[in-house]
Amino acid sequence: MSGLRVVVDTTSPVPAYEQLRRQVATLVSTGVLLAGDRLPAARALAADLGLALGTVQRAYRELEAAGVVESRRRTGTVITANPVVVDEEVRWAAEGYVERALQAGLAHEEVLDLVRDALLRASSRRAPVR
Repeated sequence: MSGLRVVVDTTSPVPAYEQLRRQVATLVSTGVLLAGDRLPAARALAADLGLALGTVQRAYRELEAAGVVESRRRTGTVITANPVVVDEEVRWAAEGYVERALQAGLAHEEVLDLVRDALLRASSRRAPVR
């Protein structure tokens, strides 16, 4: 997949491999990356992002352990399955929230903290899944 667009913030407290893992998983869950799409070779992606090869390899290993990608000798790392694609309306709501929060002057971490808090509150109101 030559059009993979990910950004790693080396000043973030979130490790670079985790940022990469999250972004690829999100691209898969939202349907941007589909089953069979190839990810760039770890060495090429590391060079493009200015990361150590081991950082990208760790992200790929964790994605593989989660069943998101599969590493193959001849074809490289490919997306294995398409999880449920996020509903377009939900994506628009998320993008609208982020845009509104940024316009209000919130920093990225503050935006994420608000989402985490809302998720925890909503999860605590739901009945446990059995």
